[in-house]
Amino acid sequence: MERIALLVLTACLSAVSNAQTDFTYTDLLALDRISGLSVSPDATKALFSVRSTDMVNNKGASALWVKDLSKASKPEQKLPISDGGAFGAQWDTDGRYIYFLSARGADKTMQVWRSDTRGEGSEQLTRSPLDVGSFRVVPGGKGLVISLAVIPNGEGDEILGTVRSLAEQGKGSGAVYDRLFVRHWDTWADGTRNHLFHVNVNDGSMKALTPGFDGDVPSKPFGDEADYVVSPDGSTVYFSAREAGTTEPWSTNFDVYGVAIDGTGLTNLTGTNQAWDASPLLSPDGRTLAYKAMDRPGFEADRFQIRLHDLKSGQVRRLASSWDRSVASMQWAADGKSLLVTADDMGSHRLFRVEVKTGSVTALSKGGHIDAFAATPSGFIFLKSAMNSPSQLYSSRSGSAMIDDGATVLTAINSSLKEKRFGAYEQFSFPGWNDEQVHGYVLKPSTYVEGQKYPVAFLIHGGPQGSFGDMWSFRWNAQTYAGAGFAVVMIDFHGSTGYGQAFCDAISEHWGDRPLEDLQKGWAHALEHYPFLDGDRAAALGASYGGYMVNWIAGRWKEPWRCLVSHCGVFDTRSMGYSTEELWFSEWENGGSAFAHPDRHDLFNPALYTKDWSVPMLVIHGERDYRIPVTQGISAFTALQERQVPSRFLMFPDENHWVLKPRNSLLWHSTVFDWLTTHTKQR
Repeated sequence: MERIALLVLTACLSAVSNAQTDFTYTDLLALDRISGLSVSPDATKALFSVRSTDMVNNKGASALWVKDLSKASKPEQKLPISDGGAFGAQWDTDGRYIYFLSARGADKTMQVWRSDTRGEGSEQLTRSPLDVGSFRVVPGGKGLVISLAVIPNGEGDEILGTVRSLAEQGKGSGAVYDRLFVRHWDTWADGTRNHLFHVNVNDGSMKALTPGFDGDVPSKPFGDEADYVVSPDGSTVYFSAREAGTTEPWSTNFDVYGVAIDGTGLTNLTGTNQAWDASPLLSPDGRTLAYKAMDRPGFEADRFQIRLHDLKSGQVRRLASSWDRSVASMQWAADGKSLLVTADDMGSHRLFRVEVKTGSVTALSKGGHIDAFAATPSGFIFLKSAMNSPSQLYSSRSGSAMIDDGATVLTAINSSLKEKRFGAYEQFSFPGWNDEQVHGYVLKPSTYVEGQKYPVAFLIHGGPQGSFGDMWSFRWNAQTYAGAGFAVVMIDFHGSTGYGQAFCDAISEHWGDRPLEDLQKGWAHALEHYPFLDGDRAAALGASYGGYMVNWIAGRWKEPWRCLVSHCGVFDTRSMGYSTEELWFSEWENGGSAFAHPDRHDLFNPALYTKDWSVPMLVIHGERDYRIPVTQGISAFTALQERQVPSRFLMFPDENHWVLKPRNSLLWHSTVFDWLTTHTKQR
């Protein structure tokens, strides 16, 4: 009898331990993050990076992992070289070595190191007194191309001159500027530029490839080795860069350049196009340079189209110019007959094949978000995420038309998620502004019960040329709201990407009317078609442009909302035009500069409607946000306090436009969810 009771108790405990629990923001912060996919030349190993969260030291910790593709059942393994810190790993063209960045040396500067394929030992290849920012391996092991932040000097030693100059700057705290940018994203200008150097790995000697160039390769603040490439024969480096001059804050005129590996013969290959040219990529035979190009100068959200440059004849042609999607990442197929590209498409981020000869486009993936991919002789290895799953490594099924149809999961990173309960979601559409079709997503609470109503988090994406679709986010994650008992509604209003360039263009000079109409009609549609949404207990939240929209609806559409959350939102569009750094954005979106056309900046200016603010609002900002300066958040909070509207201000002195540090992210989430729970309670 006692044995039977014990068995029953054990079974009950087992059932409890195996029961799924709701996915929360604390679970989100504990997850590992996979990125940086690199498949070996023989397609037998997949190398990738895993970033774990070190809450004690308030930082992320990255490690290199490898998956043996020839033995799918064998678990992925962490490489021993990770213990000293390893980033940006790449295979050499022969697959004999793994190259990576690390600051494990005695001087603690970031340098390029090399390991065998087992990752058991490391050899330092560069010994620059400056940190290496990025690198490319020259085919055939003939050397490296690296980037260093140096003070441009067309005649002297840029590295030595930079070391001396920065030492002099350290003697005082003042800085004198005679042109913009004075600051960019989250950093004040110090006179340095990212420049390229060729490194002879045999003797360590370095040759400047861009001496004196007044621009950054890679571009700041988010550029990397995708901004430059080495030709298959190792003779030439091609890179994308913008010459700064005195017009840098107003210019999107990036060009593609070519320079010999010995630093001679620098040539601008796209000088006739005054808009953005980016991401140069050589065909396998080295004869054709593919790159992305925009048509309209000054517009950062124009459609990136494919250009093919015949390096022998100099002829340039457009590829698939009628395909109304903007190319994101791009690779050549091994046979050189097609390009493999990713692009936003109807709320997903998909993989496509573009035929070089005909320009025909074929979709290769379905829903979700393709984060990275590599084509192999037997199929595709890829990273994919979705609204209910962070990125994971997959291999495509042989013979499948879509790489994610029946794909095999290769890794068990974040396997604990099997014990978590996620909310079900679906995409919907409705007639929005101008009766044009607009799409959105609705997400049920993870504890959804048919017939019950739930409070709603109405999430508004930033950009504004962006999308809240079938994707995973470590900042604005819809499933954390579902896990907290909220339903979620997200609308891809006019201005969103993935629905054609005309749809994207529609928001420029119309920040406050067309997208607002979409949001209003989308909200009405969702309430009508999803009875589990409690329209009387709803909150609107957004960041960047989403924060702007929250500030705008506070005075123009406040009726549905119990409370609001504005993160790094624009409060005063006119002052934004004077204080932001990338002026091309503010001036394009408002139809001119703030000093020449103040009326246009005031057309949809939230600051002019604060007299109507009455909905409780949580304002959040980072002091190192130079894109939307912290004074915008302070101004919004001041207006709320002046009007005695219930409000809170959360300020991070060490964060930029995003909240990146683990403890800060924990505080962000706990503050936001406490605000939502407090104001959306049943009355």
